[in-house]
Amino acid sequence: MRSHDEHRALPGRLRRLALAATTGIGLLLLTGCSEAVKRGFEPSTTTTTNQTGKIMELWNGAWIAALAVGVLVWGLVIWCVIAYRRRKDDTGMPPQIRYHIPLEILYTVVPIMMVGVLFYYTARDQSSIQDTSATPDVRIGVVAKQWAWDFNYLDSNVYDVGVQAQLTGKTGVEKTLPTLYLPAGKRVQFEITSNDVIHSFWIPAFLYKMDAIPGIRNTFQVIPEKIGDYRGKCSELCGEYHSEMLFNVKVVSPADYEQHMQDLKARGQTGQLGVNLGRATTAPGSGYTPGNPDVTASTQP
Repeated sequence: MRSHDEHRALPGRLRRLALAATTGIGLLLLTGCSEAVKRGFEPSTTTTTNQTGKIMELWNGAWIAALAVGVLVWGLVIWCVIAYRRRKDDTGMPPQIRYHIPLEILYTVVPIMMVGVLFYYTARDQSSIQDTSATPDVRIGVVAKQWAWDFNYLDSNVYDVGVQAQLTGKTGVEKTLPTLYLPAGKRVQFEITSNDVIHSFWIPAFLYKMDAIPGIRNTFQVIPEKIGDYRGKCSELCGEYHSEMLFNVKVVSPADYEQHMQDLKARGQTGQLGVNLGRATTAPGSGYTPGNPDVTASTQP
């Protein structure tokens, strides 16, 4: 049997072991996400487009305002709990106040002013982000469908068709996803629609998304500024394989973009895909091949 001293020493050893384990796990996590720690809650790319900086300023401003309000409210709650707590020698009910006009005016006017300020900055930035009055350098038609994407490069009169990828967990599947090419430094106008149900076109690194609605063409403009590979997805629940409705994004130099347009022409992918190409004609196993006249004959030029 253990002695009394050993039983007393055991909890101390356990505490030290627990502290060491917690410290080790914490250091491991910090090592693995050091960049994320430096970044805080901000996305990894805040200069991806001409709009991301403005979006992050609005986001951070709203969070700072919310934090300031939270600190004020928490402080007042804690102060009231401490200052007006019931003492041991208190008897009866505390004094009852039916109304306090200055206080009521304060907590009515201040929130209205706060909402007004947030509304002003949100409306200002949203109006700027959604402005499509500038002449675009490139126009790209995006057609969403269950469960892939078709891309019409309108100015070059070529297209790239999307076939739903089979996400089996094996490596290399991402290469079969539809790929959207964008020229860096050029103003791109997206013209977005859907051929079946409501989808949502989202490139997370761009910090902006827009719904794809059947029969409606939604547009927005953006200037990609950072060459690289990004990911896109549908952010509107659209059916059984919504989670597999993904696409790749390549922001390349204008010269590489033009070369890709020429490659699409060389593959016979000229013209424009309409909204009639759904999952029945482009699903895996349908026999679809880019440029197949039997499939593309009914598309709209």
